[in-house]
Amino acid sequence: MMNDGDVARQLKQMTDFIRQEAVEKAAEIEAAAAEEFQIEKLQLVEAEKKRIRLEFERNEKKGDIKKKIEYSKQLNESRLEVLQAQDDLAKSMLEAAGKELLYISRDHHVYKNLLRIFIVQSLLRLKEPAVILRCRKEDRELVESVLESAKNEYADKANVYPPEIVVDRNVYLPSAPSHYEAHGPSCSGGVVLASRDGKIVCENTLDARLEVVFRKKLPEIRRSLLG
Repeated sequence: MMNDGDVARQLKQMTDFIRQEAVEKAAEIEAAAAEEFQIEKLQLVEAEKKRIRLEFERNEKKGDIKKKIEYSKQLNESRLEVLQAQDDLAKSMLEAAGKELLYISRDHHVYKNLLRIFIVQSLLRLKEPAVILRCRKEDRELVESVLESAKNEYADKANVYPPEIVVDRNVYLPSAPSHYEAHGPSCSGGVVLASRDGKIVCENTLDARLEVVFRKKLPEIRRSLLG
């Protein structure tokens, strides 16, 4: 039978064991909690890093798109500027050519022959037995001086009778451009022929012919300007 001393020793051993086990269990719990905290912390850090990376990539893409839009805008503006410069240069070339036309009518011998050719060409296009002819007032005498030869030349080429040509003495083509009326209607020379009813018109002026040639040559002019 145990005495009081033995009982006390047994109780102390039991309490020491329970205390040690509690300490060890607490240490395990604390270590597990610390490990779980570290895992959660790492997960949170990784999630935040991922969020920041995705945000950076989105911003980078936005920046790239913005840069591309800005580049495209600048490129379009540059193209428009180039096209505008081409148009301005082409217009200046047309204006310069228009000024050169004024010298043609000053050589009466050359211009007289040119008027005859224009009348014949217009008659061949119209193919009318009777036509109305309009010219500049200052060209009327030259035109009338070549009418017979023009009618006969047309009749030979078309194998028809010479047509009737009436020179309109009421309505004339405008005169050549001047410094006083630089922006008003003007005509550098040539003729306009129409059927008697006015439904068919052939404009064979120097200005109209220049416009036709210029439109045909414009793509070639643009290419040369780009080169």
